[in-house]
Amino acid sequence: MAERRPRLRAVTNERDLRTVLGGFPSGVVAVCALRDGAPAGMAVSSFTSVSLEPALVSVCVSVTSRTWPELRESPAVGISVLAEGDGGICRDLAGPAAERFGRVEWAPVDSGAVLLPGGVAWLECVVADEILAGDHLVVLLEVRAVADYQGERPLVFHRSRFRALAG
Repeated sequence: MAERRPRLRAVTNERDLRTVLGGFPSGVVAVCALRDGAPAGMAVSSFTSVSLEPALVSVCVSVTSRTWPELRESPAVGISVLAEGDGGICRDLAGPAAERFGRVEWAPVDSGAVLLPGGVAWLECVVADEILAGDHLVVLLEVRAVADYQGERPLVFHRSRFRALAG
């Protein structure tokens, strides 16, 4: 087998960095809450576990997001880990805010969080902190309640496409 040696180059534009980071597959989650009785939300691919004690997860949100300021004001947000066949839901949640829930099934939680029933896992969270990191906010969310469904596989995003896990 031929040895692959990386030839590093300086990051000179956003596209180079996006291409390289796109080589790392990620899951996709919906971050949603009720605002004035209606659902508000967005798709996020930068979701990760942070801590077991206290129970924390994080999402990264662009500082230019118009949706995050709405969600931040809700008493709780729902995280729905999207399932393998949910690429259309992801696209809807990444589209114009007024059209995001036209075809997306959703369920409110008493706390004000909104969950999407077809996912593989769900978390009810409250905002614990926000950290400015360049052109994004790292949002730390304290996990208050969870549920999961073992029968589904998660939606995977890799190289700008939705993928399926093998096996």
